[in-house]
Amino acid sequence: MSIAPSPAATESPFNRRVVFWGILASLLAAAGFVLLSTYAPDFRIGRQGGASALSKSGTGFAGLVELMTLLDDEPWTARSIDDLHTDGLLVVTMSPQSDPDALKDIIEARSGMQTLFVLPKWRTIPHAGHEGWEAQVGRLSAGGVDRWLARFVEARLGSDTVDVQRLQVRGGAFPALAPRDLQWAASENAVISAGGNRAVLIEAKDEPFFVLTDPDLLNNAALKDPERAAAAIGLIDMVRPNDEPVAFDLTLHGANRKHDLMKLLLEPPFLALTLAILAAAALALLHGLGRFGPAQAETRAIPFGKRALVDTTARLMRRAGRLDLLGPRYAALMRRRAATILGAPQGLRDDALDRWLEARNDRDKQGYAELAGATRRADNEADLMTAARRLHQWIARRFSERR
Repeated sequence: MSIAPSPAATESPFNRRVVFWGILASLLAAAGFVLLSTYAPDFRIGRQGGASALSKSGTGFAGLVELMTLLDDEPWTARSIDDLHTDGLLVVTMSPQSDPDALKDIIEARSGMQTLFVLPKWRTIPHAGHEGWEAQVGRLSAGGVDRWLARFVEARLGSDTVDVQRLQVRGGAFPALAPRDLQWAASENAVISAGGNRAVLIEAKDEPFFVLTDPDLLNNAALKDPERAAAAIGLIDMVRPNDEPVAFDLTLHGANRKHDLMKLLLEPPFLALTLAILAAAALALLHGLGRFGPAQAETRAIPFGKRALVDTTARLMRRAGRLDLLGPRYAALMRRRAATILGAPQGLRDDALDRWLEARNDRDKQGYAELAGATRRADNEADLMTAARRLHQWIARRFSERR
């Protein structure tokens, strides 16, 4: 008589619908975490300071972006190399930590298009009491800035201190106050200068590029004064072509990061491969939710029976690396068995018993002594199995003949 299991015993302890929605929520959370981790650095640009158009530190240019927006001339930001191909003015702000290779890509992409490059000037460290602010620790070395300047024009920074109140603007387009500790370069192609060849805004010869040697004419620190803020707008209007929209570059500040594995997997052309892998994983998950046939019963780690005992012992011997020691012992065991089966005299031992058993050889090509010797000399598993099988067959034939 059998007792049917109760419904409570056969049902799963978890509701399948709850499990499905729990797994789906976990997958969505994991996907969101991966996306945010991959693109979070792009959204943090400017929050740690720096010279980007999103930075609110003294060396940043977020103030200029905000001022232009208030004047109904809202600029936009270029976050990739493709965004750099615009007909309007592109403002490229540089910092001491900028990637030279990224700047090379910008120069190549902007060939033949109006571009304003703003050189770095100050050495700064993060402000301890306010996130996104910076503390000024001194001027950059002239040699460090000259390496950036040499990419655009043949000029070097001047070492003389210039004590002027106002700068000279070509055509008197707008009044401009001179910044503190003016950073200028010796050049004859000055659009804005501190007199003579002490250029502050330089026009390149071969490309429609402009280089601003002193960022204090445009950065946040300059905009605290209304007259300087007006001069910043005047400078932008002077170099922009035909009142075209203005863009600020962010690729030089990490927006277009290269060699990022996660971005490579989440953007074309490898996005198709990622979606295919996710679809395959989803199909495998759906396949695993259903069971085909009854659950397989768990078996014993060591089964019952003589054969199981022999197999287990053989595995232990093989794992212990002691199979090469079994030959002599197996030969001795079979000698005693053969002596018992064939009725050997009780006093015979070792070699004498081997000679007595050898004398019982009938029509076999290999006698007992040769087979037993081969078994004793076997030093690997294959030779041992072959020799032991032949010795066993020899004894089995003698037993059959005796019967």
